[in-house]
Amino acid sequence: MLANTFVDNAKVMAKGQVTIPKDVREVLGVTSGDRISFIVEGDTVRIVNSAVYAMQILQGEMAGEAENAGLTSDDDVVSLVKALRNEDENV
Repeated sequence: MLANTFVDNAKVMAKGQVTIPKDVREVLGVTSGDRISFIVEGDTVRIVNSAVYAMQILQGEMAGEAENAGLTSDDDVVSLVKALRNEDENV
């Protein structure tokens, strides 16, 4: 097994509820009230922090969009923001 890999167990209650072990919650970075996602891949299920997972999906979908829009440097981004702010002020 990998050095950062561990196994923990939890009991499934009558209504299908499971308490996520503390060590697992810490690895996921979740606390009371946070949401988790279950990703089912064949007969394997991954549990992930929903906020982190949503950000990873967004980053994947947005990859390359800056270059496609011609934004290849920080100066390009600053110029675009200034132009958009000027448009808002003139409306």
